[in-house]
Parts: sequence; structure tokens; C-alpha cells
Amino acid sequence: MAAPTLPNSMKAIQVVAFGKPYQINTVPVPTKLGPHELLVKVAVASYCHTDSMVIEGVFGGNKLPLTASHEGSGTVVAVGSSPGSFKVGERVMCGIFFNACGHCVACTTGPECQRQYCTGGYEGNTGAFDTDGFFAEYARVDARWTTHLPDSVSLLAAAPLACAGRTIWRGVQQAIQRAELKKGSWIAIVGSGGGLGHMGIQFARSAGLRVIGIDARDEALEVTQKSGADVVLDARAGQEATVAAVQKNVGNNASQGRGGGAEATLVLSDAAEASAFACAVTKNHGTVVQVAQPEKVIIPFQEFILRDIRLYGTLVASPQESQEMVDFIAQHGLRVQTKTYAGLDKIEELLHHVHGGQLKGKATIIVDQAQLDLEQGKVGKSKI
Repeated sequence: MAAPTLPNSMKAIQVVAFGKPYQINTVPVPTKLGPHELLVKVAVASYCHTDSMVIEGVFGGNKLPLTASHEGSGTVVAVGSSPGSFKVGERVMCGIFFNACGHCVACTTGPECQRQYCTGGYEGNTGAFDTDGFFAEYARVDARWTTHLPDSVSLLAAAPLACAGRTIWRGVQQAIQRAELKKGSWIAIVGSGGGLGHMGIQFARSAGLRVIGIDARDEALEVTQKSGADVVLDARAGQEATVAAVQKNVGNNASQGRGGGAEATLVLSDAAEASAFACAVTKNHGTVVQVAQPEKVIIPFQEFILRDIRLYGTLVASPQESQEMVDFIAQHGLRVQTKTYAGLDKIEELLHHVHGGQLKGKATIIVDQAQLDLEQGKVGKSKI
């Protein structure tokens, strides 16, 4: 397919100062590509919790102005000299990582599932959040961190997968591997009704696990139920009552007493007490996977010393894991709950719903409706 004629400028939602509102600016289309780079015409861009951290300056040395959103999907319209297997016209999912150092252990001799832990620095050397994102009409991306989309995975649903999906996919996989979970094993999810949680429930269920969803908002509990959790618990009942309910449903409280609980638990809530809560609902010698990123993870020493709870952290999926995720979805299906907004000028409306606490699932902006219309012939029987 021939490359389309590209405009010189485009609209982009940008962080112009930390702690200040976004601005919609006219900026150049980034047509100058490095060897491993692709230019993607953005179809859909998704808002992630980390976007709020970027605009508040949590990651420090970001270069401003910076185009927001690190979750995107679209169509390749230009390629660098070494684009790998990508071609103009392909539908893709793209995320935040851009030009990793290429020489540290994670980039070279380490296992592929640890590529995301590059220690040499990404472009700009101040972290993965220094690259312009997807709240724009076009985006420059790294082919080595871009994912081919199966026909049955739509652009609309793919955008939230680029960070949230990759993150929770790896979280579930970490729990399965670290705790050696088998089909029928119990996994608990603290913060089950959010953008990551509702996907995590489905990933876990499709892997044959039984899921206990725990949240503390009415809307989130409703999402947890609709996403297929086997057991739905309201954390507002308190830790003691929730632990008892988990043990009752898992069926190991009678013989183990305080030692019973889920075999593994994911922490998706950044509430101060969430990690301790997760340990409490996990059985002795069980596994807790920390996905949320609060300023501090606070866990009583008793959970480590007296109950031998094993805590692991996790980041987003590696390139291979990302491809495995979308291929898994193409086979098993996934319902990504989104609230969509048409056009970049709807950013304030999106933020109003995000910060109002009533949002169910993920908030996305349709940047180019024409691409969604075009793909309907391919994904008319979509599994996502």
C-alpha cells in the first residue's frame, strides 16, 4: 500500500505546565522517522491514570510541552528504514516505550519478559513518559514496542489495552506464574471495578481461575459483577468482615483459620490501606502482586514475618507478552468497558467524568472516526 500524503500540522492535546490544564495546540506532524520508527494516524486514544501523574509532574523531568495519552491505536502511514514486520496500512496498538537504550541487560541478555525494565533510559533519558503521546492526529512510535492487531480486535477497544491492558495482563500472568495457579484456583482482585480490574477479571476467568472481586464504590461493584467475578465483596464492610467472606467462599477457613484466603491477590487500588488489605485476604504463603502505584506501599510486618505473604511488583507487558495478550483476546474475547468522546476538543468533558468518580471502565477519545468506519468490514464479528 502506498503511503498517503501527509499534512504539515495537526491538533494535539498537550501538557504545557505541571499542575495546569491541558491545551489544544497546533503542532508539526512528526514525519522525520528514525530506523525503527513508525508514523501512526491515530484512530483512538485512551486516558490512563498515569496521565494524571504526568500532568502533576510526578515523573519529574518531563520535557514540555508534551502531548498527552500513552494508550493509542491507529493505522501505520509511514515507516522508517528498519520497521521490522510493520507495513503501511496495518492496524496497530501503540504504547509509551520509545527507543530503549539497547545495551543494558534488560534490552540484551535478559529474558524477553523483562524488556520493559530498561535501565539505560528511553529517549530523553528521563523516563518512558517523555515521548509525545496519542491525544493527537498522528503519533511517532517505536516499531519494537508496537503490536499487530488481529482482525477481531477493534481499534476502539485496542487503545485502552496499550497500557491498562498490558499492565493487567502481566499482573494476572505474574500471579499465575508466581503462585503456580491452576485452573480452579482462587484469585482476589482489590480494586476490581476500575479500568484495569474489569479486564483482569476477564483475563483470569478465561485462564480458568475463580475470581473474588473487591471494591468500595457502588459503580465499581456493578462493573465487577458484570465482568464475571465469581464472588463480589464490598470493602466498605471492613477488613475483618471481608477476610471472613473470602475464606468462606474459598472454603479453607475451617481448617486454616487466619491462614486461609485466596491463593493470590492483585492490588489495583492505590488507596493507602489497599496493599495491607490484599495481604489480609490472601492465604498463608500466598502471593500478592502489586500493580497500583501509590507513593508508598504500606504492609504490616506480620504479613511478611508471621504469614509469609510473598509480594511482587509488576510493570507493563513486554513486546512478546503484548502480542500474546491480543492473540489471547482474539481467541477468547474480552469486553472492554469504555466511555467514548468524539474529537480532541472533548478533553474537558472527559476529564469531568474521570474526576467525578462516576466513570465505569476507561475513557477514550475517538480521534479519527473514518478509521473505525473503515474497519467495520474486518471486525464486524469482533470478539472485543
